[in-house]
Amino acid sequence: RASRCRRPTSTLLPTPRLASFGLCVYVLPAARAWKTQVICLDNFFTGAKDNIKHLIGKPNFEVIRHDVVEPILLEVDQIYHLACPASPIHYKYNPVKTIKTSVLGTLNMLGMAKRVKARFLLSSTSEVYGDPLQHPQTEEYWGNVNPIGERACYDEGKRVAETLSFDYYREHGIEIRVARIFNTYGPKMSLDDGRVVSNFLAQALRGTPMTIYGDGKQTRSFQYISDLVAGLVALMDGDHTGPINIGNPGEFTMLELAEMIKEVVAPQLPPSVPAPTIVFKENTSDDPQKRKPDITKAKTLLKWEPKVALRDGLGRMIEDFKTRLGL
Repeated sequence: RASRCRRPTSTLLPTPRLASFGLCVYVLPAARAWKTQVICLDNFFTGAKDNIKHLIGKPNFEVIRHDVVEPILLEVDQIYHLACPASPIHYKYNPVKTIKTSVLGTLNMLGMAKRVKARFLLSSTSEVYGDPLQHPQTEEYWGNVNPIGERACYDEGKRVAETLSFDYYREHGIEIRVARIFNTYGPKMSLDDGRVVSNFLAQALRGTPMTIYGDGKQTRSFQYISDLVAGLVALMDGDHTGPINIGNPGEFTMLELAEMIKEVVAPQLPPSVPAPTIVFKENTSDDPQKRKPDITKAKTLLKWEPKVALRDGLGRMIEDFKTRLGL
């Protein structure tokens, strides 16, 4: 445990994924209230500059185009280490780069935290549980991961990142926080992000069939982006090292998700766009069959739990996607 960091006049460093998810949209208003400077590092491998263009020129926001696999010297008080491609499309496209980000990037950020005595938050993932044999997944579960599969660059990379974080904690006394983030969705995601919610929405709005890989019975739990940000801030500012699951325990099969999106999207389509349909294709390798967080620790230790229901969050996301698709 460690004492709570003071917010006034502190400097916060988020590493990539801010632009890919538009997290700064949610972080910066809070940062202004805290009188906090935000320095965003991003190499824009998966992120979009458009997501943060409205923040450029703000007095307490700075963006540096930088890849965390390379060292950088900055003076900060808190580090939100969010860097790493999280979509299968992206991490399978460049698996070596993905694991470098989790290993070398984490080493560089931990080194910075050690040098400037900053508090360090690692955004780990539910993928450390692999294809789980425990359901729902608690933080004590060690996981069931294929170390040589196509997903291993991400799964094992994040497991190594957790190992490094706890080794720095034990050996150097670094203040660490480890969040295991479950599936997250929201506005500003790339239209071709590759994750299931954005895939289904983009396909439905474009009038192409929603693609389900496998039989559609595999399950996921989806949390809205604002809930995630609130959970990360609660973890960073709290007294508990973690790991702590940050996710929405509502569980849906892929088929249930597709049917919900059909219901929500269909009434909003222009006459020229056909009604949403579903097509089934062969499943990808090592696809987890079940995923649901046990958030008991988050609720009891952080006083946090998600607030946005899936149907409500989809409505907000659809408006953003329609605007960008010109519908």
